[in-house]
Amino acid sequence: MLLRVRVTLPDRPGTLGQVARTMGVSGADIVQVVVLERLGGRAVDDFTVVWPGAARVERLLAGLAAIPGVRVDGVWRAIGAPTTTGQDAELLAQVAANPADGVATLVDAVPGLLAADWAVAAVVPLDWATRAGGGEPTVGHASWRAPVPPRLPEVTPLRARAVSAPDGGHFAVAPFGRAGLVLVVARERTDPLAAPAFHGTEVDRLAQLVRAAAVILGDRLDLVGVPPVVAGP
Repeated sequence: MLLRVRVTLPDRPGTLGQVARTMGVSGADIVQVVVLERLGGRAVDDFTVVWPGAARVERLLAGLAAIPGVRVDGVWRAIGAPTTTGQDAELLAQVAANPADGVATLVDAVPGLLAADWAVAAVVPLDWATRAGGGEPTVGHASWRAPVPPRLPEVTPLRARAVSAPDGGHFAVAPFGRAGLVLVVARERTDPLAAPAFHGTEVDRLAQLVRAAAVILGDRLDLVGVPPVVAGP
């Protein structure tokens, strides 16, 4: 199976090689490495690996934990192939080519881009500011893996941010900037795997996609979540 492994490690020569060798010895075949952050002598890297289905992930975690200064922030199943350059532009091109289904296209594609489980476009009530907890949003579109009803965090249409739930689930939230519409992307906890919270670079990427889609779709966003008009007899 395809796994994503997030590791925080010292940003010095040789450490990345130690991590890669340990993964190989444990049985992981590395297919991609993405650097999320380099700051203050530390780096945060996402490894996408092919992992033998019958092998125990604990062996991999123990090997990485034995490397001085290395911390495993999360291990979770990746959906689809590793991300490549140009995927965001290709997605926005698809949204522009078929704006009638633009929000649905975005919602379906984003989980694969951010190694998440599901996504929904949620509409926050117009009077959310006067309600405790922001009010219950309604779902305009949901990706194919989204639960029914989806378990949504407290949502307000103000700014992009990461949110973590008490049950171990994690969310990234990004507003479209109109009609109370917000894109919510989720990673769920699946024992024995534990996905990490969304990193700031992932939240920024989601926010950029949502802002660009909002420019492309314009007034069409006002129709998300509005019940269709049924013609009379």
